[in-house]
Amino acid sequence: MNRPSWTTLAPIVAIVALVPAWFAHPEGVVLGLLAVLLVGAVLAAVHHAEVVAHRVGEPYGSLVLAVAVTIIEVGLIVTLMVTADKDASGLARDTVFAAVMITVNGIVGISLLVGALKHHLAVFNPEGTGAALATVIALAVLCLVVPSVTTSQPGPEFSGVQLAYAAIASLTLYGMFVFTQTIRHRDFFLPVEHGQHTPTVLSSGGGDSFEHEPVDLDEDGHADPPTDRAALASLGLLVVSLVAVVGLAKIESPAIESGVAALGFPQAVVGVIIAMLVLAPETIAAVRAAARNRVQVSLNLALGSAMASIGLTIPAIAIASIWLDGPLKLGLNQLQTVLLLLTAAVAILTVVPGRTKPLQGGVHLVLLASFLFLTIAP
Repeated sequence: MNRPSWTTLAPIVAIVALVPAWFAHPEGVVLGLLAVLLVGAVLAAVHHAEVVAHRVGEPYGSLVLAVAVTIIEVGLIVTLMVTADKDASGLARDTVFAAVMITVNGIVGISLLVGALKHHLAVFNPEGTGAALATVIALAVLCLVVPSVTTSQPGPEFSGVQLAYAAIASLTLYGMFVFTQTIRHRDFFLPVEHGQHTPTVLSSGGGDSFEHEPVDLDEDGHADPPTDRAALASLGLLVVSLVAVVGLAKIESPAIESGVAALGFPQAVVGVIIAMLVLAPETIAAVRAAARNRVQVSLNLALGSAMASIGLTIPAIAIASIWLDGPLKLGLNQLQTVLLLLTAAVAILTVVPGRTKPLQGGVHLVLLASFLFLTIAP
């Protein structure tokens, strides 16, 4: 009889530990053990999301992790805004902005660097990636920059009507992109080979395949594709993992806030920590894909997460703000706006050629480091 793998046990143990911890106030060693379980649940979520993604195929698979990340992000933001002792009116802005910077600079940067170093050039489809980047930039400016220059409400806030419009516009843009990615121009978001700018899709009756590629598309030793039973089991365990991640992160959040305050860091660092936590599955999956010379999958994951982080999180927070007390500050300050616009300009230049050297990955990673440094020392 085969023993259950750690990816099966980790989410189950995490959810079992979450129940008593939710009604208690763990400290010290117990809090440390819960942090270990939190990391295990995140890694398990990566595995099960990849199994489901592999079963449904690209580019649908990239949406699985993007939606999963958004669920975690919204859950953390809302729970922290409700329970935080300090002013949390800017938490949604800080978390969403951090998610954009981490995905567009961090995940994209490390994926391009790994892909280019291992395979000499990181090759991807500029049509699909450019469409994704354009949507991310439009969402980021509309939801994070515009609130700082509107005049209906004092401060970096939307009025009620403006917030409703931003939420509807965000959902519209996200829906249009998903339609483009999964139905209208699906081929623009499929992995490409070196020397190509568009994938060669062969009609096989049972799905899409690529010329000269091995049958094991993910090269991880798993059955290709997984059975329906295995995919459904992973889907269930993915849901359990996500619930465990949100719950355990909620329990760990007071310690995170206390640690940030003890170090004398700005409150925006809490948003960065939340974003780094929820984007851990995307980062791991993207690096794995880049190492297998499937950089397009990495970029789908990165930009899809950035898009979902804005296009789905902002509408969810807008609805939640009906019941939340206090203002909802979404507008970026001048420093953050400059970093966002610099990131957008560099990302456009990176995407246009459809292939990159290690240099471009390094440039994005330096921008990420600059964002992290200037968040701590503004």
